[in-house]
Amino acid sequence: MTSSPKRVPIPKNGVDYRGKVVLAPMVRSGELPSRLLALKYGADLVWGPETIDKSMIGTTKRINPVTSTIDYSRVSSNGGRNPSVPVKESNIYRLHPAQESGRLIFQIGTSSPTTAVEAAKLVAPHVAGIDVNAGCPKPFSTSGGMGAALLQTPDHLASILSALVTEVGSVFDIGISVKIRLLETPGKTEALVKKLCGTGITGLTVHCRTTPMRPRERAIRDQLRMIADVCKHEGVACVMNGDVKNREEAQQLMEEFRVDGAMLATAAEANPSSFRTNEQGGLLPWQEVVQDYMKIALDVDNKWGNTKFTLGQLMPGKLEVYRKVTRCKGYTEACEALNLEDLLGRARAVDERLSISRAPDAAAVSSAKSMNKTAQAAGGRTGGERSSTSETRHSLSERGVGRATAKAALAV
Repeated sequence: MTSSPKRVPIPKNGVDYRGKVVLAPMVRSGELPSRLLALKYGADLVWGPETIDKSMIGTTKRINPVTSTIDYSRVSSNGGRNPSVPVKESNIYRLHPAQESGRLIFQIGTSSPTTAVEAAKLVAPHVAGIDVNAGCPKPFSTSGGMGAALLQTPDHLASILSALVTEVGSVFDIGISVKIRLLETPGKTEALVKKLCGTGITGLTVHCRTTPMRPRERAIRDQLRMIADVCKHEGVACVMNGDVKNREEAQQLMEEFRVDGAMLATAAEANPSSFRTNEQGGLLPWQEVVQDYMKIALDVDNKWGNTKFTLGQLMPGKLEVYRKVTRCKGYTEACEALNLEDLLGRARAVDERLSISRAPDAAAVSSAKSMNKTAQAAGGRTGGERSSTSETRHSLSERGVGRATAKAALAV
């Protein structure tokens, strides 16, 4: 009689990564509207963007009555320095408890068990899992001992995971997981995966690239079966990441490499309808995706800067409408550029709530310039005439201003 495969128990408020096709954690492309759109198109789970533990510690949690979201915010670093300027708060993290319930994984950037636990506890009641970023190769992360830097200190990384499992996962009944990259040799990767699986985590995602590799380089899948086998032996769900184009390909790769799940990143960033099955029609045209995205962004009062960035990822860059949108200063202008007349009322309301002022139109600018010329003429000469007939102005040093100041300084 054969025994059933070992499995780390999934906590009651957690989620099993097995059989899931999920949205990868992406800075800027993983904010709330992008996550909700991915879920709309069929993503089984969504990872939020990496959020540094120290940025979460000290935040204030509020329920937003307008958007029905939970917002974690803090006073900006320069807030309060000038008493005459109103203090502004920066939104650090935003989630939608109703629409993301049971499907949101909070990814944390950390280099310390203590701060990781302190930050994770703030968001743990509202997410299905905490994931440690041990794969980001960017200097802003690695220079602080976070991200891919943790791959070089496996004992320290294991201590962070163990602390989270004991002090957060067990307390809030959610899973703890980790996202890594490949190491220099299969032997080193295997040893790392074994060590991490022994900490009590429920899931491990492997980005099939080494730390020095860039996204344009093809993913390496030579070690994937080995990693999947180690995870399976330890009872930990294994998710693959790297060059997965859509749900159909994800399912094929999961079967081929015996992994439990697959993560979509750049493909979902360019078109989140990549989560749709072929039976559902597969990829949608960008116009429909953009319209769906704008509706969600308006629903949650998303920062215009992030919305503008995301639109740039979703739209073909060679189109004239793309260039129009890149010049827009707010939601109202964007809806006009995209011919989304039915969203204009909501766009104006969001612009007002976000204190976005509409840029003056060309007619207004032309009128202002005309009035300015009239005023100049009433004074006797136009600006152009004054410029052409006025005497040449000398520099301060030529007029002795600089020398006078220097003499005064020497006199003191």
